[in-house]
Amino acid sequence: MPSFDVVSELDMHEVTNAVDQANREVTTRYDFKGVDAKFETGDGFVIMHAEVDFQLQQMLLILQEKLVKRGIDIKCLELKDIEESNLRCRQQVLLRSGLDKELAKKIVKMIKDKKMKVQSQVQGEQVRVTGKKRDDLQQVIAMLKEADLELPLQYQNFRD
Repeated sequence: MPSFDVVSELDMHEVTNAVDQANREVTTRYDFKGVDAKFETGDGFVIMHAEVDFQLQQMLLILQEKLVKRGIDIKCLELKDIEESNLRCRQQVLLRSGLDKELAKKIVKMIKDKKMKVQSQVQGEQVRVTGKKRDDLQQVIAMLKEADLELPLQYQNFRD
């Protein structure tokens, strides 16, 4: 029986490359001359350091530009509040990946509401969709691409 998986994943290697490029651009830009501004990466987050919050906003635009050039959807970014201390500002940007339970249930409900001849089930951080015909699965993929969800989706393991 044909099936595929709906997942939301990030290529962390590309994220690291984008952050490195953003760091290089911050060191060479004229409006950041003499300013101690930098990006740091961690496990599932990026921290931006600058002197004022306006610079953090500019750094966020640089980071988003570099991520888009690397093929990473910026819907996966979640901004935390700006922390100010000792004439320094920092902001944490979370990189969300994986489908949480609510979003997975929402995807399953969307598929069931369309009354297509497919079955969908949540398996951890992904949703497995199976059906008798390949065309039904392709309709599900098209429907999910049109839906406005808060995370970017990928479709993997398409099997006939």
